[in-house]
Amino acid sequence: MSSVKLIVGLGNPGAKYEQTRHNAGFWFVEEVARQYSAQFRPETKFLGEAARIQQNGMDCWLLKPTTFMNRSGHSIQALANFYKIEPESILVAHDELDLPPGVARLKKGGGHGGHNGLRDTIAALGTKEFQRLRLGIGHPGDKSQVVDFVLKAPSKTEFQQIDDAIYQATRVLPDLLVGNVEKAMNQLHTETK
Repeated sequence: MSSVKLIVGLGNPGAKYEQTRHNAGFWFVEEVARQYSAQFRPETKFLGEAARIQQNGMDCWLLKPTTFMNRSGHSIQALANFYKIEPESILVAHDELDLPPGVARLKKGGGHGGHNGLRDTIAALGTKEFQRLRLGIGHPGDKSQVVDFVLKAPSKTEFQQIDDAIYQATRVLPDLLVGNVEKAMNQLHTETK
């Protein structure tokens, strides 16, 4: 797999959504920015907030689309086109209903699984072949409750579990940034069972 040149956190902008499960992707890129002392700045041409980090002399962009979840792909496409970043070099961090809180998984390609942010990203990039960081948030148990569930804050315990998984995911970032995806995957999947 390619080295990562763009890390996108999926979420919804604004204080109303800040602490909701659907914003787990935002939480991840915010933690990466904090660890690398990078500052997000509004970038209207990218329809989001962007920051840049460096690892071993290589640049990587961080992006938080401000288009709301269902239109995330437009923001990702705008930045990727501007900097000529191939889909294979994009890592999209998002909340994952099919994994419990505390579990994080790396994956390349695949469908959207009903996730509107992924659906729009696939449509905008014209491919499923980008990398994903799936951050477990658990499932409410019934499909009809999913919308309310993702737009609510996790419990204190769940938040701590999600936060721990985010921290473990940041620990494998140096490998992802240079293309050692297998190594990153093995380490992350061992740490967050």
